[in-house]
Amino acid sequence: MKVIQHIGSYFIMLQKVFGKFTKWSVLKNLILRDIDILIIGSLGIVAFISFFVGGVVAIQTALNMSNPLIPRNLIGYATRQSVILEFSPTFISIIMAGKVGSYITSSIGTMRVTEQIDALEVMGINTYNYLIFPKIIALLLYPFVITISMFLGIIGGYAASVYGGFCSSALFIEGVQIDFIPFHVQYAFIKTLFFSFLLATIPAYHGYFLKGGALQVGRASTISFVWTSVVIIISNYLITQTLLA
Repeated sequence: MKVIQHIGSYFIMLQKVFGKFTKWSVLKNLILRDIDILIIGSLGIVAFISFFVGGVVAIQTALNMSNPLIPRNLIGYATRQSVILEFSPTFISIIMAGKVGSYITSSIGTMRVTEQIDALEVMGINTYNYLIFPKIIALLLYPFVITISMFLGIIGGYAASVYGGFCSSALFIEGVQIDFIPFHVQYAFIKTLFFSFLLATIPAYHGYFLKGGALQVGRASTISFVWTSVVIIISNYLITQTLLA
């Protein structure tokens, strides 16, 4: 019953986000600030994780190819498929739920605790639009982050395969190119756009409706990470079943 109430409150919040809009001159600065913090600030950790996980995927694929009759170019094929279909759009989104989601929840939650949101409402500002809408717009650039993740994941797999002696450069590149289906990339970006909306709104919900003091800010950040991850995983299943089944 409580979950249903939260879902109802979440959709009411979304409706109010797109209600009365803040002045563009103010909104523009908020969007640019959130792009800097949420997108540009996440590139380092995403690049680091993507490169090395791509390498791990390639190594594990190579080590499990014990039959000498299996062509070595399958290492490149398996790395490409794993990175594009699941690792970059889904696994990175769960990591971003911890980094970006915690920031959104704590920043909005701190404003709630210190009564800054109440002060904005007294001034006649639509705080839903003022606080949440810029984050939704900023995270529309999230597919750019995932594109970099895909590229570096495959590069990491290439480096691990070639310099680890598992296959030659030509065989890995051949494997990356073999049986390529362009729709798989479109599928990954469809998931990414949907996940970006979840990354912006679910943590914002937990921060906006926070009750309590500073201790509850940390607790709300943890809860928002858990719920964002759960919804991303469930959504991933539903989208995959719809688009690829």
